[in-house]
Amino acid sequence: MRLEFTDEEQAFRKEVRCFLREQLSTDISDKVLNGYELGREEHLLWQRRLHERGWGGMGWPVEFGGPGWNSVQQYIFEEESALAGGPRLIPFGTKMVAPVIMAFGTAAQQQRYLPKISAGEEWWCQGYSEPGAGSDLASLKTRAVRDGDHYVVDGQKTWNTLGQYADWIFCLVRTDAQAKQQAGITFLLINMKSAGITVRPIVLLDGGHEVNEIWFENVRVPIENRIGEENRGWTYAKFLLGHERTGIAGIGIAKRELARLKRIAAQERQHGRPLIEDPLFAAQIAQVEIDLWALEITNLRVLAAERRSPAAGPEASILKIRGTEIHQSISELLMRAVGPYALPFRREAMEAGWQFDPTREPPGPRYAATLAASYFNQRKLSIFGGTNEIQKNIISKMIVGL
Repeated sequence: MRLEFTDEEQAFRKEVRCFLREQLSTDISDKVLNGYELGREEHLLWQRRLHERGWGGMGWPVEFGGPGWNSVQQYIFEEESALAGGPRLIPFGTKMVAPVIMAFGTAAQQQRYLPKISAGEEWWCQGYSEPGAGSDLASLKTRAVRDGDHYVVDGQKTWNTLGQYADWIFCLVRTDAQAKQQAGITFLLINMKSAGITVRPIVLLDGGHEVNEIWFENVRVPIENRIGEENRGWTYAKFLLGHERTGIAGIGIAKRELARLKRIAAQERQHGRPLIEDPLFAAQIAQVEIDLWALEITNLRVLAAERRSPAAGPEASILKIRGTEIHQSISELLMRAVGPYALPFRREAMEAGWQFDPTREPPGPRYAATLAASYFNQRKLSIFGGTNEIQKNIISKMIVGL
């Protein structure tokens, strides 16, 4: 197995770097590189620029409007974009529901939804988790009852990411209460502007409104918005989760944040010398870097294997576990590097733009202002997309046979 990039892949890397230099504005990249949040319009602007280049659906086949990139090209783009400060691509449309529509949707559904996802004209969110159905997703209770040419949906979804921005939600619903759990689930596409949908914010530890609970009360959904067959939704859900867990590893973002950690550790001083020269702290940085190298090699091995078999196996769970653990370790070291200066985080002040106002000085270095919020937010990584404990169960069953 060869893990080196080919000449063609290196040429593609140069093409991506050129595109990023030309199209990625410093206003956006500065925010990303310093840990500040982007708004809805900034995310959509970047998606539109990718679409104009023909890269809106970067992992999509040419026949569905994508550039026909293979998995290595996607990896290269994501790494280069992260290092340059490109916005994190919101995955719910391009990387999650779009592959499901391509694989299991009708031609009419493909023509209706895919172009708008690529062009950033419609924002998607996910309706999977419920108060009693998180890692045990098959126990979901949101129900959909057939009524002529519609389903009537009632129930609740929770931990819905960025649903306050969304135009559409892809949703797992129960259509057969008598069947075994996995056998009675259907996959629906629901317009978020439908009557009967209520989005309620869940405020996180950092004060942010990133996730929501969504209520469905007698929401009518046309039958043509169903993906595939009724009661076969679990098959489509598993297909989607394989895409989600592979992407959660976020190696490019981890590389960027590790470089940020080194820069900050070189600026912070302890006992009269840079923190990065402290043997204990330097050893902790080195351990994270070693772990990241190992994860990157594992990811490259998975990419090489995908050329023979594109199906996601236990490798997706391995990448999810180690990737999220490394992200959390980096965020913890960033917090420790600046000490108490990470604590005075005020979301309202950040949203008002004080950190870019030269007349207003924060209580510590500007690079410390976002670290507390980032640390708190990163705690979720080992939970969403299937908890790391559940991923270990998957690995044991698929590899060890337990």
